[in-house]
Amino acid sequence: MTRTPDLSTATWRKSSYSEGGDNDCVEVADGYPEVVPVRDSKVSAGSALVFGAASWSAFVDGVKETL
Repeated sequence: MTRTPDLSTATWRKSSYSEGGDNDCVEVADGYPEVVPVRDSKVSAGSALVFGAASWSAFVDGVKETL
């Protein structure tokens, strides 16, 4: 069973595919082995979704194919 990482000290970065606005972004936190925490920049104090690294990579690859 995978445990949810402690994200209280996470350093978040905005997606390079965001449209540049401060409130229209997906943010991810690096440095968590095997998982990718993701959150909505509009609700930075809210909860994050945590994806397996392989699943997140497949999602990003799929998005890149549609651009």
